Amino acid sequence: MKHVIISSVLTVALSGAINVSVASDVIVFPAKGQSNEQMEKDKYACYGWAKKETGFDPMAAPKASTPPPSQTKQKGGVARGGVGGAVVGGIVGGSSGAKKGLAAGGLLGGAKQGSANKKTEQKSKEWEQQEANKYAQGRSKYNRAYSACLEGKDYTVK
Repeated sequence: MKHVIISSVLTVALSGAINVSVASDVIVFPAKGQSNEQMEKDKYACYGWAKKETGFDPMAAPKASTPPPSQTKQKGGVARGGVGGAVVGGIVGGSSGAKKGLAAGGLLGGAKQGSANKKTEQKSKEWEQQEANKYAQGRSKYNRAYSACLEGKDYTVK
C-alpha cells in the first residue's frame, strides 16, 4: 500500500518535469547528407554515450531521489483540545467553567491541528518541486551531452 502511495505522489511530483522534458527534446538534422539509417545509428550511439556521461536516462521512468515527506495528517485536535479545556475549566470554574473550557479548548485544538496539517502539505509541495527540479536539471545535462555528441558526428542539433 505504501508503495502505491509513494508511486502516486512521485507521478504527480514529476509530471511537471516530464512536461518540461518533452518540450526540451532536441531536433536533429543530417547536415552532411547522412542517411536515415546512419542517423538512427548515430542517435543511438549518442544516447548511450550521453546516458553514461551524465547518469541520466531519458527512457527510464522518473524516480525520486529522496523519499517523500510523511503524508499523515493529524486528526482529533478539536476533541483533544475540548477535553483538555473541559477538564481545566471544570477544575477552575465548576460546571459552567467546564462548558467554556470545552469550547475554548476545542477551538484551540482545531486551530493547532489545522496549522500542523498546512505545514505537512507545504513540505509535500516543496518536496515535489525539488524532485521536479532535479529531474529537469538531469534532463538538461543529458540533452547538452547528447547534442554535443551528435554535433561531433556532423549533425545540426537544435
